Amino acid sequence: MEKTKAYKCLGTTDPLPDLIQRTNKYLLDLGLAKWITQNQYETICVNSNEVELAHLYYLPKVYKPGTPLRPIISGLKNPTVKISKFLDELLRPPFDKMAFKTTVTSGFELFKQLKRWCSNNMCQETTFCIIDVVDLYTMVPQIEGVLSLRKMLNYLKLKQIGGLKIETIIRLSRFVMQNNYFSYNGQYYHQIQGGAMGSPLTLIVANCYD
Repeated sequence: MEKTKAYKCLGTTDPLPDLIQRTNKYLLDLGLAKWITQNQYETICVNSNEVELAHLYYLPKVYKPGTPLRPIISGLKNPTVKISKFLDELLRPPFDKMAFKTTVTSGFELFKQLKRWCSNNMCQETTFCIIDVVDLYTMVPQIEGVLSLRKMLNYLKLKQIGGLKIETIIRLSRFVMQNNYFSYNGQYYHQIQGGAMGSPLTLIVANCYD
């Protein structure tokens, strides 16, 4: 946490009540301004009896030297998780379409692509390498990450997805990225850089930015 400087400690003040209130107000304002429909509002609004703040835990990367830890923010009941899932369902199909030729979805697909590439391009000097981006999810700037979504949608010449205008998608994405809160070891934190690893939206943002 100290290495990335991605988290701001809030002490022992629970941010959950304020986050619930701000999330619902933001969605209500979007609804009143006709940015989202009543049905969409009801789909992603927060029920205070069903939510809880995310919490941080770590998983060891056993395949790496020194066994570093991967931070996971578990937000299955986080106030913004409905928005995050909603956006992921909208954005994943166009992203997958754009990245189809450069994406490997399985070991079998990788084998087929390597076999095809070897037949057509491989020479004696060919070198294969693996590149690992360190702390990708926490190092993606929040503003620039959301802007990368806009660039993708502009590249695909999309005006709306699922009846939702692109500007609405951008606004909702920005709200989710900038409102990641969690508890850890009796303290509360606000993620001020990057996105929560565990949030459905973060993967799309990181892939677009990368």
